[in-house]
Amino acid sequence: MPSSDSKPDRRRRFCCWYAVTGDPEGSALKAGFSREEALPEALACLRSRSCIRLISQLRSSLSGTGSILAGLRRLAFGSSTDAVKLAFSDELPPPDIIGSLDLFNVSEIKRVKGGGVEIKLFDRMKALEKLFELENSFSDRDMAESLISALAPGEEDDPPEDT
Repeated sequence: MPSSDSKPDRRRRFCCWYAVTGDPEGSALKAGFSREEALPEALACLRSRSCIRLISQLRSSLSGTGSILAGLRRLAFGSSTDAVKLAFSDELPPPDIIGSLDLFNVSEIKRVKGGGVEIKLFDRMKALEKLFELENSFSDRDMAESLISALAPGEEDDPPEDT
């Protein structure tokens, strides 16, 4: 077994997935654990102090606008190749294949009468617009903070003398 797929590596990947999704079994599957060991390993990780600490660190770093920007970037620029594969497959792939597909950009999947499948993707233009708005608001806020700090006297500035 390659060192990149060691149990500690899979546990770290579990922590990353769990910090984002909050789904123990799904996170363990995505981390590389087999279906049989996924839930027991997930529960063991959630009892481990080191895993709890890592999950907490990851969640704090993902909180706020950083994860929103990452999600919007993924919607705006992400691939829809797996969704197209799924739409044009003759029969439903097995669950392990479906679980490995990147369907982040998919907003809805439904079967239509006559046996077809309809897949709706999130609107890339809306994601780009929101991304543009957020990025500009950060830029405006940073410029405002820079102006305020430039105008405000710093600690090393001498206070004005009374004359």
